[in-house]
Amino acid sequence: MKISDLINWFENWANPAWQESWDNSGWQIEPGVLEQPARVLVCLTPTLAVMQEAIALQKLGIPVNLIFAHHPLIFSPLKSLCSGNAIADMTRLAFRHQIGVYTAHTNFDQVADGTADVLAQLLHLKQVAPIVPTQPELGYGRVGEINPSCPLQELLQQIQTVLNPPDLIFSPTVDLQKPIGRVAVLGGSGASFISDVVKTGAQAYLTSDCKFHQFQESRDRGLILIDAGHYATERPACDRLVTKLQTAGVEWAQLSQQDEDFRLFYKR
Repeated sequence: MKISDLINWFENWANPAWQESWDNSGWQIEPGVLEQPARVLVCLTPTLAVMQEAIALQKLGIPVNLIFAHHPLIFSPLKSLCSGNAIADMTRLAFRHQIGVYTAHTNFDQVADGTADVLAQLLHLKQVAPIVPTQPELGYGRVGEINPSCPLQELLQQIQTVLNPPDLIFSPTVDLQKPIGRVAVLGGSGASFISDVVKTGAQAYLTSDCKFHQFQESRDRGLILIDAGHYATERPACDRLVTKLQTAGVEWAQLSQQDEDFRLFYKR
């Protein structure tokens, strides 16, 4: 499968036209690789470490020519490209080593097997629907049933087991044995959807990047807010994407081993 065919296949599934107006999904760097057979390194965030990983794979005889990322490389308007700047260095290396960088962000969040849908599958949610529908059967986040219901403590343990976050934060509660039967999920920064989640009747909401007073708001509205971190809640969808690319006919696709969680937690 050529890179151009791969991108056409992907965009038929997660159309870049569905992205938010502030987003920048699609080609970030295209150094003339469209007609080459696709060999894809999938990551959450395109960084110099991931680019160096791709170059190292080339030196080992694996001709990687596409970094497929969830987060955009270029988000804010660029005013200059100077040596020592991460985006400038990524661009220089991309053209020198013929490695494209393509991003699927808010369009990938909405689709089946996208960031939210994979979280719902990992927690074995049933009767799943979007938290905020954007078009038929698509939308942001997922809400569904746990059948049979389980204690909050068991749900937290399941999240810790399947996502392995470095830290797991949740709303104050006096009863870890409270039965939880309806759960909402949204990978990445999802605190702005709290009001929408409350309307779904969910008892618990798994997302990330939540602020102090958003935990207060959730508690006051009867919602248990669970923050497992941005990396941990979105990385599983990248792993799933590798499998989908392989099934679609990509000869070589692999999950990056240099993808980074930009937060470290001090352990005493």
